[in-house]
Parts: sequence; C-alpha cells; structure tokens
Amino acid sequence: MSKLENILREITPLSPEDSFLVFDRIKASFDFPYHYHPEIEINFISKGKGYRRMIGDHTGEIGDIELVLVGPNLPHCWANHKCKNRKTHEITVQFNQDFFNQSMMDKNILKPISNLMKESIRGILFSQETAEKLKDSFFNLSKMNSFESFIEIMKILNELAIAEDKTLLSSYSIELETFADNDKMKIVHDFVHKNFESKITLHDAASLINMSSVTFNRFIKKRTGKTFVNYLNEIRISYAARWLMEKNLTVFETAFEAGFNNIANFNKVFKSIKKTTPTEFKELFKGVKKIE
Repeated sequence: MSKLENILREITPLSPEDSFLVFDRIKASFDFPYHYHPEIEINFISKGKGYRRMIGDHTGEIGDIELVLVGPNLPHCWANHKCKNRKTHEITVQFNQDFFNQSMMDKNILKPISNLMKESIRGILFSQETAEKLKDSFFNLSKMNSFESFIEIMKILNELAIAEDKTLLSSYSIELETFADNDKMKIVHDFVHKNFESKITLHDAASLINMSSVTFNRFIKKRTGKTFVNYLNEIRISYAARWLMEKNLTVFETAFEAGFNNIANFNKVFKSIKKTTPTEFKELFKGVKKIE
C-alpha cells in the first residue's frame, strides 16, 4: 500500500528483548480497527465462522477454523459480520522481523521458513486441513514455559513452510517486489508500475527487453504464471483496490485512474480478480474503522 497514514499503527507490547508474544483469548466479537504493525503475526481462530477477514486489499468470510500469517506492515483486521458465536477462540503469535537473523535464514535447514517469511508480506491463508493439524499446538502454547513454547513455534513455522494449499491473500504488498535474480523481469515490472495508467501494448513491453511479442509472452508466463494482459490487469486492479479503500473516488474515476477506458471492462476484470464488484468492494471497506 502506498500510504499508511490513515490506518492505525498498532504499538504492540513486544519489546526488542522478547522472542515472541502469545495471546490466547476467548472473544465475543472482533472490534479492533483495521491496523498494521512491523511485527509478523500468526492468527489462529476457532469457532469464528461468519467473521470477515480483511488483509491488504483482500476480504473474505472465514470458516469455523482459520489460520493466517500476516507479514510486517500489512494492514489487517477481522470484523464482525455474520458470526453468531460469542465464544470465538483466538490465538495470536507475534514476533519481530529479526526473530531469525540473516545468517540463520541463509542456512539450508531454514530456507523453507525464509521463503515463508518473504511470502508473508501479502498475507497467507492456510487450508483448514493445516489448521486442524496444528490446532493442538496452538491450544497448548500458552500452557508451556518459554523455552517449550519457543520450540513449539519453530515446529509450527516449519509445518506452515512445508504446508500445501497456501493462498496468498493481498494482491499487493507493502514492500516492493524485487527481481534481483532476473534483470529483464525487473525492467518490465518497473515500467508497468510507472505507466499502468496509460495504454501499454504487448509490443511496447516486449521492445523494452528486445523480444518479439510471442517470445515475450512466453517469458512473462514462465516468470509470473500469467499472460502479459493478465499480469498488467492484476497490477491495475491492485492499484484500483487501494484507491477504493483510501481515496474518495467514484468507481468511474478509479477505473480511468487505473488505466481502464471502459467502465464495463473494469467492472468485469475487477470482479474476476477480486470476486466482488468495485462498488461492493468499496462498501466492504467503508465500515472499517480507520484513524483519520
């Protein structure tokens, strides 16, 4: 997100001397505002069916059991929606970004966890199967002494790192993507982010890195898993979603700011990516508490 000044910056009780904090709570409702903090957070929720999850520009209704990893400075909250249970069990684990120093993260044994931390900047939803598998570990955390809980959290992080069916939630992250391993992709990435509001053709992008249109489309598909048109549209919709959350723009104004010259096409592409219309998306975030 380009701006965080209108979103609550939570000051967590985690001190530099703490390895992590564990909060184990039974809640009648979720009422903490949409917020962010530099600490990394694991959120496990049991008996919360019907609450709404909001992470970055993602929204979704949660099931009976929920397990999410939220990366540093990524805005998030869980909001009252349709949940009728007044005894939802929430277990939150927070730890600093330097919980693992870089030399540790470079070790082969921690590479999966290192990759998990990189992916967390978009928020990660784990499958219900993974949540069920780890629920006893979460339930026992607050009953353990400090060292035992440290070992248990390491086990949890390892299970999360190797888990299948992980879903990246937000279409953007606070930290810009980096493509140090691929200079050509970085050129394309930077060009699209600077010019997405203008007309960009496949030929325009391909000529940046001296490729034919056909070769370029294969290159993009291999690097991102998407055609160039889909890649461009996802970036445009990412910016549009942020503006619908942050700015007082109409859907029509947002569409044209984001590079769409046809409102019907904007609505169609937005819904295909966000699974909701721009108007519905704007309404979802209208009721989210923010600090002005």
